[in-house]
Amino acid sequence: MTAQTLFYIIIGIILVNFIIDKVLDALNAKHYDDTIPEELNDVYDETEYKKSQDYKKTNYKFGIFSSAFSILLTLGFLFLDGFEYVDNIARSYTENPIGIALIFFGVIMIGSDLISLPFSVYKTFVIEEKFGFNKTTTKTYILDKIKGLLMSAILGGGILALIIWFYQQTGEQFWLYAWAIVTVFTIFMNLFYAKLIVPLFNKQTPLEDGSLREKISEYAQSVGFSLKNIFIIDGSKRSTKANAYFSGFGSEKRITLYDTLVNDLEEEEIVAVLAHEVGHYKRKHIIFNLVSSIVLTGIMLFILSVFISNPLLSNALGVEISSFHVGLIAFGMLYSPISEIIGLAMNYISRKFEYQADDYAKTTYEAEPLITSLKKLSKNSLSNLTPHPSYVWMHYSHPTLLQRVRNLKS
Repeated sequence: MTAQTLFYIIIGIILVNFIIDKVLDALNAKHYDDTIPEELNDVYDETEYKKSQDYKKTNYKFGIFSSAFSILLTLGFLFLDGFEYVDNIARSYTENPIGIALIFFGVIMIGSDLISLPFSVYKTFVIEEKFGFNKTTTKTYILDKIKGLLMSAILGGGILALIIWFYQQTGEQFWLYAWAIVTVFTIFMNLFYAKLIVPLFNKQTPLEDGSLREKISEYAQSVGFSLKNIFIIDGSKRSTKANAYFSGFGSEKRITLYDTLVNDLEEEEIVAVLAHEVGHYKRKHIIFNLVSSIVLTGIMLFILSVFISNPLLSNALGVEISSFHVGLIAFGMLYSPISEIIGLAMNYISRKFEYQADDYAKTTYEAEPLITSLKKLSKNSLSNLTPHPSYVWMHYSHPTLLQRVRNLKS
């Protein structure tokens, strides 16, 4: 196989992915005006449903424009040997392979962020603002961007530097060391993300004593679940959309509730949502997802180790000097079909897990408050109640609201 053939395979993968996504988006859009199923008639009134339709259509049109711009830019960058240009910039500053890689990815990361900035700003301050979701101030938005870039540079750059160093020292065996690094990082983040990373962006406060905490504690005791760490996060500083999530395990496990969730739901509904989250823990979903992520990462790194030393990877992107960092980009593009298939499988498993967590909440608490909470959350986020089945199959990590309601009522 020649470098040119590999180049056109990469172009083909990008185009096929784009076409599939746009076809699925179009199929989904055709269902925006469908009649709401009888089980969900109480989610929206006529005015709210019209608003939800407008929101979906606005995002659909914006998605067409932004994704078309993105693919044209990507194809232009590839055909004009953009990676070679960035590689030459990096090599003009240093001859050290680690330094070259860090500058290379730094330029690409900052360039990508600057190019996507107008779309991000429009999405946040125009679309989300128009439909009443946005609460982000300009100051918060800028600080989030700066913090995100710094975290990517420190954490991402540090891991990349270690992986390249191990590659230099051990050759094709580097994947074992890289796997170990990523595994330690993944476990560490699962344990301490809420303690170390979240406070950089949001304020977390322990749930105060009162009837809500008492009801949560009573439920936790009834199912033999030790839960001392319950926090409220100020999600309302960025959006009116609500959420709740479970993080950590062992003594570090905690439940985090968005303040918007606490404000939007009744206490029984909040306990039902927490019962669902506890269900994920009791059914070992968190451990499964963690182990699966580690195993899949190891498989990907092993495959990478087989091909990374082949100069065809760098040559395919127009870079004549065989480079780990350029090969990594090419490999990522070639691996994307496998990644898509794995994503489909993981989404399928995730949807099954959501049913199991719902069943756990129904069995150990009550179904009705969970149903009403799901309906309120869908209404408040102007969710699509009639998505196309193919779109759900490809993109949804959760069952649709209708599927969850029917399951809870069965």
